[in-house]
Amino acid sequence: MIELDTIKTSRWPEAVTIMDVGPRDGLQNEPYVLPAAKKIRLITGLVDAGVKWIQATSFVHPKAVPQMADAAEVVAGLPQRDDVHYFALIPNQKGYERARAAGMIHLALVLSATETMNQRNLNLSVSESMAIAEQLLRRAKNEGVMVRVDISAAFVCAYEGVTDPGQVVQQTDELLAMGADQICICDTTGRANPQQVAELFAALRHERSPDRLAAHFHNTYGLALANTVAAMQQGITFFDASIAGLGGCPYSPGATGNVATDDLVNMLNQMGVKTGIDLERLCDVSDFVQEFSGQLPPSAYYRATRVKKKVA
Repeated sequence: MIELDTIKTSRWPEAVTIMDVGPRDGLQNEPYVLPAAKKIRLITGLVDAGVKWIQATSFVHPKAVPQMADAAEVVAGLPQRDDVHYFALIPNQKGYERARAAGMIHLALVLSATETMNQRNLNLSVSESMAIAEQLLRRAKNEGVMVRVDISAAFVCAYEGVTDPGQVVQQTDELLAMGADQICICDTTGRANPQQVAELFAALRHERSPDRLAAHFHNTYGLALANTVAAMQQGITFFDASIAGLGGCPYSPGATGNVATDDLVNMLNQMGVKTGIDLERLCDVSDFVQEFSGQLPPSAYYRATRVKKKVA
């Protein structure tokens, strides 16, 4: 008989940090505009469940994303906790100025790995976005603002197909040299597979600290959890997720929401990886999502537990 303790297994991290992006990435693609008071209630529920990193809103042009037109109002109503870090997504200098005027000190600057996605999303070339990033990162350092840069379409682009990994590695190096605090590698389309994820993160961590890297997986083809495991095997311990699986991307046709925070926490709990998040209280927040959306959340854990309870 094989002794299980003699089998060499993957070394999983002791703990993982989760940023819930549901209030921003989740809501920006919904057909309705959720009132600011309900957004604040959603965020408060996440905080009460133990989520310490939350992407609360984005300062983009209201005509482009009307769901985020109330960004300043949402920021003003955020529950104040010293141990909770609220982020706002920004696309450019104007977004930076609006976010700072609202009091934000944690920002996520978005740009793309491919030209077409960058043009569709930001109406800029990649080189123009990189130049803006350099200016904003220099300014942020002077103002004591933490900035992570989200590289979208890092694996597969909805318009150009498979993304060149070398482009992502080069962008990452340039952005870190500019002063980015963290780089988030985003599977915007949800078309990445675990082999792609493992290979790209293996290349990225070769000469870079995995602590400076994060991952953002959409679940379009049901591979987000598998991709998370592949990234963890390469030392990545910071992941985005969306409460109840809310979301999509208006510039990536067919993409569904991020991996459900409920499912991610459940998997990590089963693996003995700490998150500091109370899963049942998290599902209480998913109850609220179902209430205001009128849709059964795609989270597998939620459907397997809460739906059974309601039927019973």
